[in-house]
Amino acid sequence: MDQKLQIPHAAQDGPPRTRLAVSWPDIGVGLAMLAAFALIAYNIHSNMMAAGIEPGFAFLIQQAGFDLSETLIPYGANDSYLRAILAGLANTIVVAVASLVIASLAGLLLGLLSVSKAPLARLFALAYVELFRNLPKILVLLVIFVAAVNGLPAIRQALVLGPFTISNRAIYLPWLSEDPRNTLWLVACLLLVPLLVWLWIRRAARRQALLGRRGPVLPIALALSVAVPTVLAVALGAPLGLSWPALEGFSVKGGVALSIQFCTVAVALGLYHGAQIAEVLRGGIEAVPQGQIEAAAALGLKGGQTTRLVVVPQVLRTVVPPLNNQFANLLKNTSISIAVGYSDLMSVAGTAINQTFRPLETMLITMAIYLLLCLALTGALNHWSARIRAREGRGSR
Repeated sequence: MDQKLQIPHAAQDGPPRTRLAVSWPDIGVGLAMLAAFALIAYNIHSNMMAAGIEPGFAFLIQQAGFDLSETLIPYGANDSYLRAILAGLANTIVVAVASLVIASLAGLLLGLLSVSKAPLARLFALAYVELFRNLPKILVLLVIFVAAVNGLPAIRQALVLGPFTISNRAIYLPWLSEDPRNTLWLVACLLLVPLLVWLWIRRAARRQALLGRRGPVLPIALALSVAVPTVLAVALGAPLGLSWPALEGFSVKGGVALSIQFCTVAVALGLYHGAQIAEVLRGGIEAVPQGQIEAAAALGLKGGQTTRLVVVPQVLRTVVPPLNNQFANLLKNTSISIAVGYSDLMSVAGTAINQTFRPLETMLITMAIYLLLCLALTGALNHWSARIRAREGRGSR
């Protein structure tokens, strides 16, 4: 009698699917949370309607009616609340970038000093880190702001140091003259130079992986930084004229002004988080086994080669996650700049709430913006960290 081969159902349909195990208590907790959120939303809506306030975001297109002390994008009192929020967002991003640069440089320098063989350098780094780690960041900001306002000269007695004019109102720098071609040239340089330098560094890394020779990196990067702006200036016909700051009466004409509020926020956050970053880097450097450094010296590698080829790759692998957290904290801590009158996102949101009586909608917008900024920053750093680990994994095989 013919016998048929019985094929299990799972074998016929492919590998068994992984099912998410959900228990009744989990479902109950989820339903309870949904009910709580629904109740909160209902109460908020009812209270707003009872107060004669229609929930919504239509107020964003209304005229704001207030000025900002400084803006990166064009903005006036006749513009909408949405435009004001965008102007505050631009100011927040600019001060965050400046603070990140200062914090990274300060953290790198202090991190190297903390592992230096010189006792005085280690003592200085230790004292700096302990000082800033044990002070509230807003206190650091207020101390620096008060010192700048009272210590720097007034605008009529502004200190002129070469091309810079410094007062307790702002720091004035030379800048490109007002010409659309100059603006186009600057934007093109900011986009092309980093891209070309990154492509060359990537090519050098691939060359080293294949041939064992990295080739010149720094000279080519410097050459690109000079050649690309020159070629763009010739191609665009940009005049590249500079506008120099000059004192006229009670103000300074020409150049570009960095307000004392912007400078103090950037410096305060940079110095404060520089101490945190220094500790992260110190821990990463000390985590590298001393035997590997000694082995690199025994192979004839110089100090710079040992740092670049042995120490830095291992430090990056260990410090990127905590640095991710520090950079996100710095971005969120820019909100304290409202204490010194800097027109950031929180300052604009506070003014909008006072004028529109829309605290819920305005705070939801502000929260969403900060959330997106932090997610974008941490996502970029996580992607970079994953690429480093993947490159190390390919190199170890």
